[in-house]
Amino acid sequence: MVISAQLDYGCISNADEAEQLGELLTQCFGTSLNNWQVYLNRIGQDNFRLIRQGEKIVGGLAIYTMGQWYGGQSIPMAGIAAVGIAPEYRGTGAAYKLMQCTLQELHQQGVPISTLYAATQVLYRKVGYEQAGIRCRWQIPTQRIQKRDRTLPMFRVKPVRDEVFQDLYSQQAQTANGNLNRNPAIWQNLVEAPNDQSVYAYLIGAESQPEGYVICTQSSNAEGLLLNIKDWAFLTPAAARRFWTFCSDHRSQVRQVRWYSSLIDNLTLLLPEQTAQIRDQERWMLRILDVPKALEKRGYPLEIETELHLQVQDELFAANNRNFILSVSQGRGKVTPGGTGEFRLHVRALASLFTSLFTPEQLQQMGYLDSTAAGLSRANSLFSGSLPWMPDFF
Repeated sequence: MVISAQLDYGCISNADEAEQLGELLTQCFGTSLNNWQVYLNRIGQDNFRLIRQGEKIVGGLAIYTMGQWYGGQSIPMAGIAAVGIAPEYRGTGAAYKLMQCTLQELHQQGVPISTLYAATQVLYRKVGYEQAGIRCRWQIPTQRIQKRDRTLPMFRVKPVRDEVFQDLYSQQAQTANGNLNRNPAIWQNLVEAPNDQSVYAYLIGAESQPEGYVICTQSSNAEGLLLNIKDWAFLTPAAARRFWTFCSDHRSQVRQVRWYSSLIDNLTLLLPEQTAQIRDQERWMLRILDVPKALEKRGYPLEIETELHLQVQDELFAANNRNFILSVSQGRGKVTPGGTGEFRLHVRALASLFTSLFTPEQLQQMGYLDSTAAGLSRANSLFSGSLPWMPDFF
């Protein structure tokens, strides 16, 4: 039974609705109501959206207002999180309507892109999201690190405050496609202690001009004591070498070190052997809400001057469903309507191309786009770049 036409979309309007949403999301994600109150306060009540049937809350989600780096430019982005629908309303179209209304609101606000982690790709593909980047959890036994470089000093930061690390993080993040220009709530998750654990943070290098940092916790599982790297940034090779020495120095008690990085992690170049392993990985998804704005705010290779004539298909937003000319010069793009449309693709495929997750040839091989050879060549030159990834989950 499809009932989405009877559902109303909006914000949390009172304390009762906030409580209803908390109970619903607690059931959906298997957390506690205490965790819900922390989550609500951290993100802010105004950043939640609901779907209602009468006075009953049927579902909801959270919106993180932040940015994401592509081609060395930070693009305004809406991160979607905690999408939950009451069990008795699943399969009725409620989730689709919730997402559709949220994206329409963001589009009207002029937000260029939206990113999320998907529990199911089917729903999000229906509203125009596609695979766009990777988050990998790496692990290595401390005994296998074998680094002894203490050239740089390390200084404990206590209390742990995110403003100490923000500039170092930003300098590293802007060099990697997909890294976040973080929302304050993301920073809070990193610097505040989870449950009964302690958070330890260190600056690497001179206190007046640090070259990196590491934020970590310790926990236990069946493998023994773990060193969990919550966040890191290294601006110099010396800082990266000092990080591995720091991890190796835990070897008397800690069995394994875990951290999040890209599918191809350049940190592992400094290890003596290929002993670091990816334990799990997941792909996040991106939706281009405003094609011209997203393409104009992205950065491109400085040496490239060319035009790409796109024909974009988008069932949700008529303003995107047309031909565009992307003209690039000196690292920046300008988009105008029209052109030959020799590079034809759905807005979902444009998301995977935009982030540099897949090459134009790979997308064409899978039937995601259709282009002339000249169009493929120009797209390759524009969207070549590092594999998109982010260390954060939201």
